[in-house]
Formats: sequence, structure tokens, C-alpha cells
Amino acid sequence: MTTSASGLDERFLIDDFEPVYVGTWREGRLDAKVAAALDELADCKACPRDCSVNRLVDDMGVCHTGRWPYVASAFRHLGEEDCLRGWNGSGTIFFSYCNLKCVFCQNWDISAKEAGRELNAHQIADLMLQLQADGCHNINFVTPEHVAPQIVEAIAVAVPLGLRLPIVYNTSAYDAMASLELMDGLVDIYMPDFKFWESESSRRFVRARDYPERARAAIAEMHRQVGVLRFGRDGLARRGVLVRHLVMPGLVEQAAAIFRWLHHTVSPDTYVNIMGQYRPEHRVPGAERYGDIDRRPDQAEMAAAFESARDAGLWRLDERL
Repeated sequence: MTTSASGLDERFLIDDFEPVYVGTWREGRLDAKVAAALDELADCKACPRDCSVNRLVDDMGVCHTGRWPYVASAFRHLGEEDCLRGWNGSGTIFFSYCNLKCVFCQNWDISAKEAGRELNAHQIADLMLQLQADGCHNINFVTPEHVAPQIVEAIAVAVPLGLRLPIVYNTSAYDAMASLELMDGLVDIYMPDFKFWESESSRRFVRARDYPERARAAIAEMHRQVGVLRFGRDGLARRGVLVRHLVMPGLVEQAAAIFRWLHHTVSPDTYVNIMGQYRPEHRVPGAERYGDIDRRPDQAEMAAAFESARDAGLWRLDERL
């Protein structure tokens, strides 16, 4: 292994970085992506719920979102991974509503209700450009799964106006392949949170029995598009996949299965953040039916999760400074 002067592995460095969407724009392919995005909204298949409603006329399906998304907030986020937040923060745009129904959601006041303002493509583009002017290191779309087509529209507006930050697609991994195809050539960094390995847990806790298979297909496609996570010499992420896994009480064996799959099917060089901030929220506290997850993971479970990742052969684990 060769390391740079900054201590970073040379295999995972990018020099002369340019966001992938710049090339897509120069090649004249943005208009075709916008047209495809509108087609997707007209018979909505933006996510695996496959509601088939016409969102162009404000018909709504599971996500309760019509023609334009609701943006709950947009700000310089200093709580993301070090390689994203850097010293000036990640330019985070939180979308309201969600295509999952997590009973433990820590952001239920955003994901389960109409929060913020309904914004069109030009207004979202303005937010992106303002976050860039504020010195943010990237544009971080949080809960983008159900509004991927509208994100395409906003990027198409922002790029000719000077947007030059990498796009982070911060997702639950419950993504439709059609939406990921739209993102191909627009997104530099995918950040999926692979939640569950087993379909019964997915049915109980996020109301989507098909979540595991959809997540596996989505993460494999993300990796095909952008590869393993790579950095600039300043330590900031530039391109690739960063997989999150939220450790939940009693479910460490599922974490181990996820890590084995990442190693064998995606890459042993997959960058993984094993997160310990689960806490009972939303519908869980005091509910007998969710008693098995009505506590925080303990130290032994966290240690077991990290050990299982290393046992699987994963070695690029996020370490907070």
C-alpha cells in the first residue's frame, strides 16, 4: 500500500476532480434526463412502491408528494461523516415525507408529515447554489428516493448557473432502478443506509417486505456507477459509495450478513460507517409489539457489529476524529 503525504492510501485518491454532472452537461445529455424524469413522474415509478399515479398533475401515492417536493430544511450540516462535513459542512437539503414507514424513525416530524415549503426546480437550484456560496463541500440530498425525478430537474437548472460541488445521494437504499439510472452521470457520492437483511424485519419495522432485495440491487448499481469511495488530498470524499448501517438492538446477526454481502458481492474495499445512534422513537417507545427494539444497542452489540465487519473482510470503516 502506498500512502500520500497526507496519510491517505494512494489507491483511493482522486486528483483533478470534476463533478460527473459537468461532463453530462457538456455532452448535452441533461435535457434527455429531464425528459425521462418527467415520464417517470407521469406514471410514478420513482421508488419501489410503484404507485403509478400521475404526479405531474399532483396525484399522490405512498409518499404524499405531488408535482414538487417539500423541503424541510437546507443548511451547512456539521454532523455528517468527517469526509463529508470537512471544515465548512455538508450542504444538506432535507426532503419531507419518505417512501418507507419506519416505526422507529428519528425524523418522523419530517418523514411522516408535510414540513417546510413546496419548492420547484428553480428554487431547489437556488438552494444548491447558495449552499455552494456558503462554502459547503458538497450538496447532500437527504431522503431523495421519492423525489429523484425532481432532483434531476433541479440539477439541470443549477449546473449551467455554476454548480460545481459533488452531489451526495443520501438514501435508505429503497430505490428504484429507474431512478438510479436517472442519477447515473449526475451523482458522485452515494450514501445508502442498508438497514435490514431479512424481509420479516423489513415488513415489521419499515413496512416494506421487499426492502432487502431492493437494497441489494440498488447498492450494487450504485457501485457499478461510481465504484468504491475515493478522496481528494484534503481528505474530503469526492466519488464513490459510502454504506451506512444503523446497529439495532437484537439484530447484530443481520449486520453480519450485510457485511459479508458487501465484501463478497460489492467490494472488500467498500467504505462503511457502522452507526450506534439508534434510539427508540416514533411508534416504538412503550409499544409492546416493538418491545424487542425499545432500547438502545448496548456496547456488546456495537462491538459485535464492528467485529463482524472485520471478520467479513471489510477494513475501510469510518472512524470519527
